[in-house]
Amino acid sequence: MAESNDADLVDLAAEAYIYGYPLVYDLSMMGTSLRDGFGALAAAPFNRFAHSEHLADHRTEFVSVNNDTLYSIAQLDLTGGPLRLHVPDTGGAYYVLQFVDAWTNNFAYVGRRATGTGEGDWLIVPPGWSGSVPDGVRGVIDAPTAVVTVAGRNACDGPGDLPRVRALQEQLTLTPLDGRPHRTGLPTPEPGVPEELRFFEELRVWMADFPPSPADQAYQDRFQPLGLLEEGPSPYAAADPALVGALTQGLERGRARVEGVSRAGTGGGGRPGSWNTNPHLFDYNLDHLGVGTIDSPEWRIADREASYLDRAVAARVGLWGNHGYEAVYAQTFQDSEGRQLNGAHSYALRFPEPPPVESFWSVTMYDTPDYYLVDNPAGRYSIGDRTPGLVHADDGSLTLYLSRERPADPARAANWLPAPAGDFRPMLRLYTPGAAVLDGSYEIPAVERVGD
Repeated sequence: MAESNDADLVDLAAEAYIYGYPLVYDLSMMGTSLRDGFGALAAAPFNRFAHSEHLADHRTEFVSVNNDTLYSIAQLDLTGGPLRLHVPDTGGAYYVLQFVDAWTNNFAYVGRRATGTGEGDWLIVPPGWSGSVPDGVRGVIDAPTAVVTVAGRNACDGPGDLPRVRALQEQLTLTPLDGRPHRTGLPTPEPGVPEELRFFEELRVWMADFPPSPADQAYQDRFQPLGLLEEGPSPYAAADPALVGALTQGLERGRARVEGVSRAGTGGGGRPGSWNTNPHLFDYNLDHLGVGTIDSPEWRIADREASYLDRAVAARVGLWGNHGYEAVYAQTFQDSEGRQLNGAHSYALRFPEPPPVESFWSVTMYDTPDYYLVDNPAGRYSIGDRTPGLVHADDGSLTLYLSRERPADPARAANWLPAPAGDFRPMLRLYTPGAAVLDGSYEIPAVERVGD
C-alpha cells in the first residue's frame, strides 16, 4: 500500500465514500430485498418479481417511496445468461420499468413514455454477451453490470383500482433464456472486519465483482492507498491504526458532504421557500444509455468527477429515482420565509394552475431525516390531481393544507395532507413532466405558514 500523509488519506477516504456510497447503498438494499423484502414487498430470489399488493404507507421503510403507484421490483442476476422479460398490455395506463445497474445508473426504460403500453417481450443480457437473439422479442436491453434492479411502477388510482393493477402485475414475467443456474446471494464481505470499516470492505468486494465503466475504473485507481483495490484477504481485518483513523474520519467527512448537499438541494432557487427541483439530478450515467433513454448531451452531466457527488445525493434522497424526462421530483424543507417546515405549524400550498405534466402529479409527505411516509389517522400519504373530492376555488386554483391536525373547515379538510409532529419535507412528483418543468420556466409555489 502506497504511503501518504494522514491528511491526504482522510481527503481520499472522503472521496471514496462519495464515489462508492451509491454502490454500497444500492447493493445493501438489493440484499434486503432478496433476504427480507421491504415495506409492502415480500422477499424474492433473484430473477423473480416481488409485487406490492397495496400502495406504500408508513410501514414502507424505503427512502422517498412514492404513494402513487404499485411497485413491482425484481433483482436480476445475469451471470447465468440472458433473461426474457414479458410485459402485458396496460391499455394506455401509465407504467414504467426502470433498469438500474449496481452503481445506480438508469440505463434503460420500458413503459408508456419509452416504448408504449402494448404487450411484448424484451431480452435482458449480461455485460459482453454475444449470443443469438431469439425470435419474437422487441429489443435487447444491455446490462452494464451482472446484477440489476428492475423498478416497476404501475399508476394506481387508489384502493378501487387495485384489482386492475394486480392483474397486470401477475402478467409481468422473467424467464431464463437457457436455464442455467444463477447465484443465490451477493458476494459476502470478509468476516472479522471492524464495524467502523464495514463500508470500505463492502465497497472493496462489490467494486471488484461489479466493475464500473472503464472511465470510472480509471478514476477509482486513485483509491489504491486506501486498500480498496486489493484482492484476496481484506486489508481491513487488522488494519494499521493510522489507516483506520483516516478511513473513519474520511467516511464522516464524505457523509457530511452528501447530507449537506442533500438538504441544500441541487438546482433550487435562491429565494426562501424555493423548491429544490433538478430534472438533471439523475444524469450521472455517462456510459450506458440503452432502450428508452435519451442519449443526448443535455441529459449527461458534463463533468465526470462532479457527477459522483450528484450520484451520491440522488441515492441518498431518492434511490432508484428516474431521469427527469420520466419523472421530476421537487422537494422543500422551508416555508416562504425560509423557516424549517415543522408539524407545530400549519401551512398552505396554492397552485394557481395545475402543474404542467403529461401524466399526473402528486405531493407526498415525508418525515426527516429518514424520508419515510408519515403515519396519520386519515391514512393519506399523498395528494394530487387523482385524489377524489378535492375542492378548487372559483378561479380554478387549488390550495393544499399541510398540518399535523385535520383542518376544521370541510373544504380545507378535503385538501389536507397530514404532517408529522416534527420537521418534515414534502415532495412534488411530476410524472412525464411538460417542457416548462424541464427547461426550468415553471416555478413551484412556496409553502406559506398560515397558523400555529
